[in-house]
Amino acid sequence: MTNIVPKNLALTKSIFIVPYLLPAEIKKMIETAKERRRGDRDALLIKLLFITGLRISEALSLTLANLERPKKDLPFLRILGKGKKPRMVACPPELADSLEAYARRHRIGDRDRLFPISRKMAYWIVRQSGEKAGLTKKVYPHLLRHSCAIERLRQTGNPWALQMHLGHSTLLMTMRYLSTLGAEESLRIQQEVKFEL
Repeated sequence: MTNIVPKNLALTKSIFIVPYLLPAEIKKMIETAKERRRGDRDALLIKLLFITGLRISEALSLTLANLERPKKDLPFLRILGKGKKPRMVACPPELADSLEAYARRHRIGDRDRLFPISRKMAYWIVRQSGEKAGLTKKVYPHLLRHSCAIERLRQTGNPWALQMHLGHSTLLMTMRYLSTLGAEESLRIQQEVKFEL
């Protein structure tokens, strides 16, 4: 028997259901993280990953020099992403304030990494926070990126803007999130169907 491989694997991947966490679950993770010895760092890292949707490598290389606050516009992060592609990532004022306050408290210079930890340590922080928060899903840094994407798409309905925000090279990658929301909406609609037997 031969394996049947789809001709357009990218299109097939775009219809996969993406796992994600709800904002309430991430809030529990943040609260749990605050209880640890380096709770301010751990909670801020989780918040940053969820709100911005940065890849873990992008978050760990972040410095205050990446944060820009134009006079009349909202703050944003200048990120050098996958494949050395530059992009601008929205950063709410509250998060920008938290990043600056954290850097001041810990005497972190503008060009110093805000989170000078290893990738392995970052995974541990996220995983432990999920476990301590009582989440049954497998929790890892990229899951927070998925969660950010789903929440942004749910609120804006704009896959093109999400593509730019996440730094995806094609819209097909971003369509996975739209597909996930569509599947959930379809299930909700179908569950409302009543059968009189």
